[in-house]
Amino acid sequence: MSSVRIPIKCLTSQDPGFRETLLSSLSLPMADDEAIDAAVVRILADVKSRGDEAVIALTHQFDRLNVTSVAQLEISRQELKLAYDTLSAEQKSALDVAAQRVRAYHERQKIEAGCHSWEYEEADGTRLGQKVTPLDRVGIYVPGGKAAYPSSVLMNAIPAKVAGVKEVIMVVPTPDGARNPLVLAAAHLSGVDRVFTIGGAQAVGALAYGTQTIPSVDKIVGPGNAFVAAAKRRVFGLVGIDMIAGPSEILVIADGTSNPDWVAMDLFSQAEHDELAQSILLCPDAQFIEQVQVSISKLLPEMPRRKVIETSLTNRALLIQVEDMSQACEIANAIAAEHLEICAAEPRKWADMIRHAGAIFMGHYTSESLGDYCAGPNHVLPTARTARFSSPLGVYDFIKRSSMIEVSEAGAQTLGAVASTLAHGEGLQAHARAAEMRLKTVL
Repeated sequence: MSSVRIPIKCLTSQDPGFRETLLSSLSLPMADDEAIDAAVVRILADVKSRGDEAVIALTHQFDRLNVTSVAQLEISRQELKLAYDTLSAEQKSALDVAAQRVRAYHERQKIEAGCHSWEYEEADGTRLGQKVTPLDRVGIYVPGGKAAYPSSVLMNAIPAKVAGVKEVIMVVPTPDGARNPLVLAAAHLSGVDRVFTIGGAQAVGALAYGTQTIPSVDKIVGPGNAFVAAAKRRVFGLVGIDMIAGPSEILVIADGTSNPDWVAMDLFSQAEHDELAQSILLCPDAQFIEQVQVSISKLLPEMPRRKVIETSLTNRALLIQVEDMSQACEIANAIAAEHLEICAAEPRKWADMIRHAGAIFMGHYTSESLGDYCAGPNHVLPTARTARFSSPLGVYDFIKRSSMIEVSEAGAQTLGAVASTLAHGEGLQAHARAAEMRLKTVL
């Protein structure tokens, strides 16, 4: 198959209005948002009012599954184990290694990220601290439409279990009843407690409101399509959510010393997710950018998901020539990408300049795909520039913190006077009196 140069938008940082053009290129079309949101409102209302009956009807409508009870949509733990046991030796080994690495990373994160209780005692005997407890029940959404994602099972369920969550409920759509063995095997390895073959906004509604069969959860995590994202946004407040996930993104900062074929394939790795995924290259070397374009034309025809990649690159990819690597880092911070690769001779030098990114992949040998599957850190990452203020999914998403306060008699004398003064200043006399009653000398 002959190579064809596809039209990818090329920019230089010196272009007039570059910043405005860049930011507009990062945004997504909003035309369908209102229609999606209206449909999600109807679906959620239906699930909330009719429970199991609505889940059965909607699963039949969207996934073409004919069942008479939600119990028929649940996969037993024995079936999950059977799926694992019947994998090929190669698949089983890969899944085992990935699960072990993800678990090891999150166990270390639990120690290092302050996901534990602590307290200290002041001189007067007052004790202050923090009590950390895991959530009771969590729902994880695993996509199952265009592709199957066993890696998403590992990334969502394992940190929940490491955090100590008592019960993990997984939902995964299985259109036409097609169940992916790797997904079920990953659920077994991750310690998922219950699995229901439902998806879409109706699955989010079932997890949030609960039905006669599906228990309500405290938090819903995991990526999904636009309907899933809209549903998570709607139920937030009744339950917690991890984030509103948008299309996948990769930003590559290259200094021109990398293999252009490698960079091209790394751009493909996110473009193949869906047509709205975004791939961006920042590089000061115009010749290297041209080499990457040649590699794209050469490698694209051999890709099984060529049409998806081509649409994504044509509509949303950016090849940007910058003045130097320092400016590349500055622009990268403005983009705040989900995945940031630094393909450079001195990657850590430039990583020190990065403030906003979901995950940072450093060096020529660190392909983003390793992070997706088996490096260890979580692949559920903030998208759509939300890395400016949010973080990857982690153990800390499955715990909550309670402040611990035990004031001694001596401490109440000092703190009571302070509280009384401030409470009177706010016009809250009962607050003041509650503190004053514990004073030995009445104010």
